Amino acid sequence: MQEVRSPVLIRSSEGNQQKLIGEAPLLTEAAALEALEVAVQAYSNGRGVWPTMSVGERIQSVQRFTAAMLLKRTEIVNLLQWEIGKSLREAEREFDRTVSYIRDTLEALKELDRVSSRFVIQQGIIGQIRRAPLGVVLCMGPYNFPLYETFTTMIPALVMGNTILLKPPRFGVLIFQPLLMALRDSFPAGVVNTVYGDGEAVVPPLMASGKVDVLGFIGTHRVADALRAVHPRPHRLRCVLGLDAKNPAVILPDADLELAAAECISGSLTFNGQRCTALKMIFVHRTIVEDFLKRMSAAISALKCGMPWEPGVTITPLPEPEKPEYLDGLVRDAEALGAQVVNPGGGNGSASFFYPALLYPVTPSMRIYDEEQFGPVIPVVPFDDICEPIDYIVASNYGQQASVFGQNSDLLAQLVDALVNQVCRININSQCQRSPDSFPFNGRKNSADGTQSVADALRIFSIRIVVAARETEANREIITSIVRERKSHFLSTDYML
Repeated sequence: MQEVRSPVLIRSSEGNQQKLIGEAPLLTEAAALEALEVAVQAYSNGRGVWPTMSVGERIQSVQRFTAAMLLKRTEIVNLLQWEIGKSLREAEREFDRTVSYIRDTLEALKELDRVSSRFVIQQGIIGQIRRAPLGVVLCMGPYNFPLYETFTTMIPALVMGNTILLKPPRFGVLIFQPLLMALRDSFPAGVVNTVYGDGEAVVPPLMASGKVDVLGFIGTHRVADALRAVHPRPHRLRCVLGLDAKNPAVILPDADLELAAAECISGSLTFNGQRCTALKMIFVHRTIVEDFLKRMSAAISALKCGMPWEPGVTITPLPEPEKPEYLDGLVRDAEALGAQVVNPGGGNGSASFFYPALLYPVTPSMRIYDEEQFGPVIPVVPFDDICEPIDYIVASNYGQQASVFGQNSDLLAQLVDALVNQVCRININSQCQRSPDSFPFNGRKNSADGTQSVADALRIFSIRIVVAARETEANREIITSIVRERKSHFLSTDYML
C-alpha cells in the first residue's frame, strides 16, 4: 500500500505536516497484467457478455451505477477537497457535472441507436449500419479533474461495449474507492478493472503487452507519446488524448476591460489555474495594458485564500509537492529577465501554498512565455500590432483554444479567421472552457488527438459495422426472421425511447 497525504498541512508538536488521509494499493507489474488479462477475457474477442449485450441492457447497467454513485456524493466531494485541494464549490460542481455527463451520454446513445435502427437499401443491397466496440480500453484521467475527466473517456467507452482498465491518477487516487462496490455490482465480472500503483511501473507493461486496443489518456503529450511508442502494434491502437495547452487571451484596444479582467481572472485562476482550458498567456494592447493590470491586481487581492472547505475560497493548497518550487522558478526567471510581479504578495508561498503572481512585461526570452505553468502564474505580454499574438499562436506547439476580447466586429472577424486553423475553439469575450459537453472538445498540434463531446466520444470508442445482403426474396425472409424473432442483438429495428 502507498500512503496518500493531503496538500493541507496540519499543525503538530513536530511542526506542520501533510495530513495522512488514506492508503491506496501499490500494484506490481504482474498484478497489473493480471487485471489486463481479466479485461481481455471479459471482452473475449467481442464475444463476451458485455460486448454482445443489447444497447438497452448496457444503458440499464450504467443507470444502476449512476444511482449508486449518487449515494457517494458527500464522500467523494470530501475526498476531492482533502486530496487535491479543490474548493467545496468546485468539488461539488465536478461531481454534479460528471453525473450530468453520464446522463447526457446515455441520451446521446439512445439517439445514435435510433438512427441505426433502420435498414437501408442502396443499389440492390440491403444493409444495416451500427456501431460495435473496439476491445480493451485503458482510461487514465488527470489529477485536476480526476472524476469528471476520467469518466468522460470511461463512460462512453463502457456503454459502447468495451471493457475497461481504469488507472487512477497520481493525485485523486482515493476518490474511486467509494465507487468500487458500485462498479462491481453494476456490471458483469471483468468489465471494469482498476489498476492502482505507480504509473511508470504499471502502465508501460500494459501497453507493451499489445492487448490494449484503445488508450484514453488525459495528461502531457510526452507521456502519451511514450506510452504509444511501447505498443507493439501501433496501427491497431486507437488513441483518444487530451494533452497540454497554453491557451492565450488577446485583449484588443476597444475591449470592455471590466469584462475582460473578470473573465481572465476566472480563466486563469479557477482551481489555482490547474486546468488544461485555463488562460495561460494574456496579450494586451499597449494602450490599455496599465489599466488592465490595475484591474487584474485588484481582482487578485480580492480573492479569498484558504482551506478548500471554507466558503468562497478560490486559492487553495496545491496537490503536487514539487509545483510551488517550479512556479517560483518561473517567476524568478521572468524577474531576472526584466519582468515584475505586479500584484502585492504575488509569488509568495509556504509549503503547498502559492499566492498568484501577475507577471509583466513577459518576453520571448522567459520560460513562462512557452512553458505551460499549470498553476497560479499569469503572464501578460504587451502588443502593438495584432500580428504579434497571431504569430505567437501560429508558432506555438499547442492549439487547444483562444479567447479574444473586443468590440470591433471587423477586427474580431480578422482574428477569428486567423485563428480557426490554429486552435479548435475561439471564445469571443469569454474565457476558454470545455462546456457545454455537447460541443466538440479537441485540439491541434500537441494539444489533443481525437474529439471528445457527448456524441463524438461514443463514435471514437466504437467502429461502424455494416451487415449487408443482396436484395433477394430469400435474403428478405432471412433478415425479417432474424429481426422479428429477435435472434440477434446487433441486427434489430427496436426503437429506444
